[in-house]
Amino acid sequence: MNTYTTLLNNLEQLNLTQIKENIDTYIDLITSGEKTVVDALNELIKLEIQLKEEKAINACVKVANFPFLKTFDNFDFSFQPTITQDKIRDLSTLRFLEKKENILFSGNSGVGKSHLSVSIGIAAAKKRNSTYFINCHDLLLNLKRAHLENRLETRLKHYAKYKILIIDEINYLPISKEEANMFFQLINKRYEKASTIITTNKEFSKWHEIFGDTTIANAILDRLLHHSTIVKITGRSYRTKDKIATNSK
Repeated sequence: MNTYTTLLNNLEQLNLTQIKENIDTYIDLITSGEKTVVDALNELIKLEIQLKEEKAINACVKVANFPFLKTFDNFDFSFQPTITQDKIRDLSTLRFLEKKENILFSGNSGVGKSHLSVSIGIAAAKKRNSTYFINCHDLLLNLKRAHLENRLETRLKHYAKYKILIIDEINYLPISKEEANMFFQLINKRYEKASTIITTNKEFSKWHEIFGDTTIANAILDRLLHHSTIVKITGRSYRTKDKIATNSK
C-alpha cells in the first residue's frame, strides 16, 4: 500500500471527510505553486470545521422537536399588517435571551403564531442554544404522567433546563387544578432564569377560564409578563385565505 492510499484510509478512519474529498485538489494546488503547504492545510481544516459546525447545528435543530421547519423568510408579513416586521426581526437577533425575557404571541387560530415561535426557535438552535418545542396539551400530559410515577420534580427540571422553551397553543381547552399547579411550578422554575415563548388564542384577561382559577392564572401571567415582549396578531387565518378567496369569486 503506497503512502497516498494510506493517507486516504487514515482520513476515512478519522472521519475527516472534507479533507479526504478535497485533498487531491489541494495537492495539485501545492504542486503548481498556487498554494503553500500551510495555506492548503489551513483551508482544508476550515472545511472540516465548517462541516462539523453544520452537523452540530442540525443536531440542535433536530432535538428541538419542531413540528415543522419554517424561518422568517417563509413568513408573509404583508398578509399580517398588524405585525411590526422590525420588532420580529429584532427578536430574531436573540437579544431577549441574554435578558432572560419571554415572548408571548397572542391571536386567533391560523395567524402565524406557531410559525413565528418556531422561526425564533430555529434561529436560537442554530446558535447552539438549547431549545425545545412542545404543545401545551402534550406538556401537561407528560407532567401528569410524571406525577403519577413519582418523578414530577425530575420532569420539571428537564423542561426547566432549556434556554428556550416554546409552549404552543395555550387555548380554550380547560386545564385541571392539578395540571395548572404543575404548569405554574414549571413557569416558576424558569422565571428570570431562561426564556419561554408562549402562543395562545385566549386573551390574557381570560386565562382564568383555562386554568380554572383566577389566583393561579394571575401567578402564571405575573411571571410570564414581567420581562416579556407581547406580539398580538389580529389578522386573518393563513389556513383559510385561499378558500375564502375562491368562494368570493
